[in-house]
Formats: sequence, C-alpha cells, structure tokens
Amino acid sequence: MDQPVVWAMAAMVCYGVTDFIYKQAAAAGIRADHFLMAQAWVFCPLVILYALATGNLVVVPAALWGSLAGLFAFIGFYFFIRSLATGAVSTNASIFRLNFVVTAALAIAVLGEPITRIKIVGLVFALIATRLLVGGERAADAASGEAQRRSLAQVAVATLAFGASNFFHTVGLRHGAVPETLAVAQAALFMPLATAVVWLTDRGLRAPAVTFKYGAAAAIMLLGATLFMLRSVARGQASVLVPIAQMGFIVAALLGIFVLRERITPRKAIGLLAAVAALAVLAAN
Repeated sequence: MDQPVVWAMAAMVCYGVTDFIYKQAAAAGIRADHFLMAQAWVFCPLVILYALATGNLVVVPAALWGSLAGLFAFIGFYFFIRSLATGAVSTNASIFRLNFVVTAALAIAVLGEPITRIKIVGLVFALIATRLLVGGERAADAASGEAQRRSLAQVAVATLAFGASNFFHTVGLRHGAVPETLAVAQAALFMPLATAVVWLTDRGLRAPAVTFKYGAAAAIMLLGATLFMLRSVARGQASVLVPIAQMGFIVAALLGIFVLRERITPRKAIGLLAAVAALAVLAAN
C-alpha cells in the first residue's frame, strides 16, 4: 500500500476518535462553541511547538493558503453548529459529512486531477456509507417550514466551506508550503475566531472546566489527523486521499459498537460494508 494512502487512513482513524470524543462531550452537555474554543486553545500551541521541534515551520507566501483554509474551516464548523439549532442532527450531519465531495470536485476541476471510473465507484461507495452510518435517526423535534429551510441552507454553506478548506490546503501544498506550516497557519486564524464567537455570545470566556478535558483530548487527535492528511495530500491526489481521511465516521461507528455497546442494526452493518468497499476501491485507485 502506498505511503500517502497509509497516512490518509491514519488521518481517518484520528478523525474518527475526534468525532467520538465530540459525541461524548455533547452527551456531557458541553456547548459546541465552548468545545471548539477549548480545542483550538490546545491545538494552536501544540502544532506550533511540533512545527518548531521538527524544523518544519517554514514561512513562505504559500502558507497563507493555510490561513484561508482556517477561515473556511471555521465558517464550516460555525454554520454547522448554527444549523443544528432548528434542524435534524441526523440529516444535517449526513449533509455535512459530504464535504469531501466538494474537495474532490474542486481538485478535479481546478487542479486537473484525473477522473477515472474506479475513482467514481469509490466515491459512490463513500457517499452510500456516509448516508447509512451518519443518518438514519428519527428527528421528532426537527423544525419545519422556514426554520427548516434556513437550517438546510446553513448546513449547505457549512459543507461547501469545509470542503473548500481542504481544497485550499491542497493548493498551498502544490505551491510549496509544507504540511506543518499550513497547519500552523490554519490554527493561527481559527483560534482567535473560535474565541471571538464565545466572547460575543457569553460576554466572557468562562467555559466549564470539564470542557478542556474533552477539548484537549480532541486537539491531540485532531493534530494527528491534520498532519497525516496534509502529508498524504502532499504526495498524492486530494480527490482520492481526502475522501479516505474524511471517512472517520467509520471509526466512530466501530467505537460506538465496541466501547459503548451500541446495537448493530442492518443499516449500520450495510454502511460499514459500503465503507470498507469505498476504502478498498479508493486505495486501489
């Protein structure tokens, strides 16, 4: 198996554990904006220290693509969180998880990455797995009418923005920026934005202490996910590797089954099989 694919799968595992931590934090009643702020406060100094320690903090103009990616990643998370206020979690999460399609489409259309039949088959399997594993829960409390349409519009913006953020990282890599520097540039913009949202909402920065327990754990896993994904894309096709990396919901589903003893439904079993097929096809591509 090629090294970029191995790195993308390592990113997938890290993203999956991050998702699992996020679900645990949500179950503990931690607000999403508090969680993002705490995560950013830990992630930013960690990625700077790592880049300095490895000698990979190389300031070049192309690193600004990382800052642009940080801006769009924040927009993605912000509007996704806003969409959950009146929308169904199962529906909106399914839509948001499709952000890898945006990245793949931009990489093919703008960067000229090849489109092959086997790549299309892999992406189709990934779409099926996303819908089956992320969606499927009943949303009895979902709003209707204008509020629901507003929620869907917000999650659509979130999906496009987050998909674009990974594309901007790809552009930065193609212009000579190193993965660690792009990650630092992303964090340098994301952290103050996440902090500003909490400040404007609460008129202060008084997140519960338990928030940092979950936020720190998520930041460590997210650091690994970000670096693994950027390293993989630096040496391979974003239209293949980003979809692999973004399928962390597979890991989150498995953790739910084996750690939380969640029930294995036919829908979940078929979704896992579709995910395995997607990974096999994309890796072969």
